[in-house]
Amino acid sequence: MSAAGRLWLVPVTLGEAEATPFIPAATLAAINAVDAFIVESARSARAFLKAVGYSRPLQSALMSELTSDTDIDSLLDPIAAGRSCVLLSDAGAPCVADPGARVVARAHERGIGVSPLVGPSALLLALMACGLEGQRFSFRGYLPVERPALDQALVALEQASAADLSTQLWIEAPYRNDRMRTVACEILHPDTSLCIAADLTQPGETIRTAPVADWRSAPGASLDRRPAVFLLLAATAVKPPDRTGSRGPHRRMHPSASRSARRNSRAR
Repeated sequence: MSAAGRLWLVPVTLGEAEATPFIPAATLAAINAVDAFIVESARSARAFLKAVGYSRPLQSALMSELTSDTDIDSLLDPIAAGRSCVLLSDAGAPCVADPGARVVARAHERGIGVSPLVGPSALLLALMACGLEGQRFSFRGYLPVERPALDQALVALEQASAADLSTQLWIEAPYRNDRMRTVACEILHPDTSLCIAADLTQPGETIRTAPVADWRSAPGASLDRRPAVFLLLAATAVKPPDRTGSRGPHRRMHPSASRSARRNSRAR
């Protein structure tokens, strides 16, 4: 019986800029070592492989498209039989806000080895560049489209951020980005910090963090059809109840400042 192959998780570039600077050599080596791929779109996968200089004939590579109707076991059977395979998203890291998570879950159930590889991740890049809380954060995926459900979701994110001083991240369909920015600026507290990171790693990349009040007065260029990550950090935190049982907000300190305050408190 053949030894089982491996499922490699390979991040894909985030746009049409030159691909190779963003894909490490070890990831390229793993790509070139296989001739079987699980993909969202065979067309976009072939374009990515061509851009990174895939060393094998593309026409002979097995491209298995993952849809809501796909039999996951049929994708994994070749790996179990010894044929390693690469899982590709359409953009960024596979399995994060991505249907590939179903493949990985089933691979674990079947005892198939899974190995993530290094490459572009819009969420991690945005978190790195936002200047908000990087120790406590939560990714919320897509928010509801219709109002008032969207308004309520934004308020819930702001409340969650205030409760534990965490950065909240979410994404939107690119053609609705401008609407998302408009609604967020309308609903969120003026002092809440909002970051929008658009076109990451691309020539038109923009990353801006500012209070919501500043976004309201100067919203910036259009975000239409520009892949973006939205992040917020609430300006206030929920204060523990005092002896009378009252509650109230207090000003948020930057994480480094709060650590310093704790040290000073201990020193006193």
